Amino acid sequence: MADLSGLSDEALAVFAFAAYHQLSSGQMVRSVVQKDGAGHKASDKAVEELKGSDLIEADGTEIRFTPRGEEALQGMISRLRGGRQG
Repeated sequence: MADLSGLSDEALAVFAFAAYHQLSSGQMVRSVVQKDGAGHKASDKAVEELKGSDLIEADGTEIRFTPRGEEALQGMISRLRGGRQG
């Protein structure tokens, strides 16, 4: 399983944002908005850190989780649920 330990809080916030959306919608999240044009954006430092860790790809507008990033996100959600599914 991809490990998120050692990531900065800003980088973890990207995963927390995605986890929130997945948990609240019940839909699998594979990408999140990087910059929405209304003043909300992911930290540039966090994006570079996550790209360097091969957890995401980003184009300035959207952050897409790599397979390794998707695995890490699902692991985070599983830990939040205490190991239970769904």
